[in-house]
Amino acid sequence: MKYCTRCLYPANHPLGITFDDKGICSGCLVHDEKYEIDWIQKRKDFEEILAQYRNRQNSHYDCIIPVSGVGDDFFVVDMIKNQFNMNPLLVTYNTHFNTKVGIRNLARLITELDCDHMMSTVGPETIKRITRATMKMIGDMYWHVLAGTRTFPVQVATKFNIPLVIWGVNGWLDQVGMFSHYDEVEMTKKVRKEHALRRIDAEALLGIDPDLSPKDLQPFTYPSDTQLEKSRVRGLYLGNYIFWDSQAQIEKMISNYNYESISQKGTFNTYETVNCWNNDTVNDYIKYLKYGYGKATDHATRDIRLKRLTREEGIKLVQKYDNNEPDELNLFLQWLDITKDDFYSYIEPFRDENIWQKNSDGLWIVNDSIANHITGLDIENARLDNINPKEYIQTQLLEDEGDDYILMGRTYIDEKNFKAIEG
Repeated sequence: MKYCTRCLYPANHPLGITFDDKGICSGCLVHDEKYEIDWIQKRKDFEEILAQYRNRQNSHYDCIIPVSGVGDDFFVVDMIKNQFNMNPLLVTYNTHFNTKVGIRNLARLITELDCDHMMSTVGPETIKRITRATMKMIGDMYWHVLAGTRTFPVQVATKFNIPLVIWGVNGWLDQVGMFSHYDEVEMTKKVRKEHALRRIDAEALLGIDPDLSPKDLQPFTYPSDTQLEKSRVRGLYLGNYIFWDSQAQIEKMISNYNYESISQKGTFNTYETVNCWNNDTVNDYIKYLKYGYGKATDHATRDIRLKRLTREEGIKLVQKYDNNEPDELNLFLQWLDITKDDFYSYIEPFRDENIWQKNSDGLWIVNDSIANHITGLDIENARLDNINPKEYIQTQLLEDEGDDYILMGRTYIDEKNFKAIEG
């Protein structure tokens, strides 16, 4: 397997990745743009766009911001409301995998930044049927989360005539350099389907489970072209207009709004995925079983590019976190009512045989890993030095996290009661 000579990404990255003649990946090369761009001018360009939507007649809200309560959400809402003087409506798709710290952070976001908020909660049995279907169809337990979070905000935008949705960073640009910052790519129906949903739209699930109806899939069905043409909804990425540095940004949110971080099972990053039991555990364990890498690789790669880790330090973190079967898998199996054998049988057809092979005992083993690509002249020539080391802060938790998913929790926080659920 070919690995980037600068970061840790393999050639089989599911979003697609390319390499230059020095072995440096497209994600690293696009990241280099951050140090060339005139961000002052970019911010002015963004302000000119926002001015077209601010204080529109017959509209209380200037824009929609999709949120789940993670640190990046605090940063986006704080910037759009307090620096760009926009009045946003916050919109949340309920993932069903909520943690207590995630519930508290979402409540804190709504309360501290004083924003109106809407949430979509699909019936639990429908979500389970969809998850079983996508596990069988594409080996993915997180499809409903990606589909819901990228559909509900646009449904709200078209229904309430709020033609601007502001997202955080473009993940496909940030990870693999699929686009350039100069392109200023927007979130569209095509981008959502081809990249976020693995080309599997809601309609494709019909027939996989006879109990899934078009009505069940309505929360994941994007507005029609006619609706989009009428409403003129645009989806802008804030990361196209400011230098995106998630760690530094979230630390400001910890200081300003008491955002809570927590130790993670699948990564060393304590700031992200804190809202979800499965994002850095079961979901990224599935990614590891398919492609041979997980969440720690994503986070270490970003920190290498920001010159906060050396490549060797990143590899050590990957070896510590990426290949472990998470304890949270048992909770997921219980929730979905499947066995561990079922789980692995769903994933097996989607293993990349460029990275996995079966041994003589019929067990899957990794036939290559980043650990085999530590040294070399090309690696030395592509090296970025660790000139800005920053450790992730773990804040004090206000209550025990418990041992189960939370479907619904408190949506406000006050000085007397910071618990995620009443009691």
